[in-house]
Amino acid sequence: MRDLSQCLVFAFPEQESAVHYWALMLDMKLIREETERVRKGIRDKQMPEAEKSLNQLLILDEEFRLLRSDLEEKQALRNANSKKIGELKRKGESADEIMREMSTLSEEVKRLEEKSRSLSQHMDSLMLDIPNLVHESVPYGESEHDNQVVKELGEKPSFSFKPKPHWDLAVDKGWIDFERGVKTTGAGFPIFIGEGSRLVRALKNYFLNTLADKGYIEISPPLMVNPTSAMATGQLPDKEGQMYEVTDGFFLVPTSELVLTGMHRDEILDADMLPLKYCGFSACFRRESGSYGKDVRGINRVHQFDKVEMVQFTTPEASYDALEEMTAISEGILEELGLPYRRLFMCTGDIGFTQAKKYDLEVWSAGQERWLEVSSLSNITDFQARRLKTRYREGGAAGKGKPEIVHTLNGSALAFPRTIAAILENNQNEDGSVTLPKVLQPYFGKSTMG
Repeated sequence: MRDLSQCLVFAFPEQESAVHYWALMLDMKLIREETERVRKGIRDKQMPEAEKSLNQLLILDEEFRLLRSDLEEKQALRNANSKKIGELKRKGESADEIMREMSTLSEEVKRLEEKSRSLSQHMDSLMLDIPNLVHESVPYGESEHDNQVVKELGEKPSFSFKPKPHWDLAVDKGWIDFERGVKTTGAGFPIFIGEGSRLVRALKNYFLNTLADKGYIEISPPLMVNPTSAMATGQLPDKEGQMYEVTDGFFLVPTSELVLTGMHRDEILDADMLPLKYCGFSACFRRESGSYGKDVRGINRVHQFDKVEMVQFTTPEASYDALEEMTAISEGILEELGLPYRRLFMCTGDIGFTQAKKYDLEVWSAGQERWLEVSSLSNITDFQARRLKTRYREGGAAGKGKPEIVHTLNGSALAFPRTIAAILENNQNEDGSVTLPKVLQPYFGKSTMG
């Protein structure tokens, strides 16, 4: 993994005497004026390293502001002396003494400008460590065990036989080949074959058509992004351990959110365009280290998987309603698939670095007798948009007045592996065939697999 300080310079090039940390997630004015609120938000998210960065940032900010004040005074004096030298020369008078003073002053200005740039870059780096603040409705908790089940819908299937887990069922029927996936690539890269591959295609088309009917613009995203996009969307430095970096300096996308959201980096959107809704299908690549046992059996946790992602750009006033709307879409898909599911309201200790409010959706897996996460839906508020420098106003880039920062949201509709696992396990028959949900049958071309 590359040095993140290099990524920072690449993503946000320095401009002489420019302070650009306003674009790095939280507003520095908020951090100064509501320090204890920010500190509490960090502690609620159980991120002690971020609190260390906050303490350093506050010290450097005070030093930076004092330095800037000194620098601006000396710059003003230099400009005044430069003007005075010109006046003396026009009068034919000697300017030697003031020019000697100017030489010393110019060296001091140069030194202060260099220190200002160094401090600014250091502050930018520390700002990247400060997480988003959670919404007031988010329940406090220290870990995933404190998440709240706020909704459960659908009946768990019953069987007259012992249902198989998908890793046995799919291998027996030749729908997924794990061994050849290991042979060609490695563990965590399963190969879908025949009707297994056909099921993937059916889900892709069903998900995308459903979102198109809900007003989402379909995007076919690239599978790699540059460091700027990875940092601007909040993946770096938070998730650098999960991302695959290729030798040419690109990152394989861990989610198409990076592209769908990053498309409008450095843009001022027309207010009339909002809410702006995108959806995209892509393969996703994640290292997913640290898991073991049944959590990684079969396709429960893999390094490459398919997912359809939703993204919205909204006004601040509309973003929390948009989160509920997106959640209803994903839940509606699960209901149409006939999969029993539950919604988790993620607590402060498990909500994640960028999110202000987050729901997870889990489906019941009959063969494993456990709940499997298939979707996360999050309101990122203006946290991501500050890095992206994505704003809006009437008339867009050509409009007048101060542009406002958008709010961004993202959610899965849905991630394929565990959705496929639940479909196979919950709808299996004693002979090993699977009766597909009615909504999928037109996309698959028949009613039964196997």
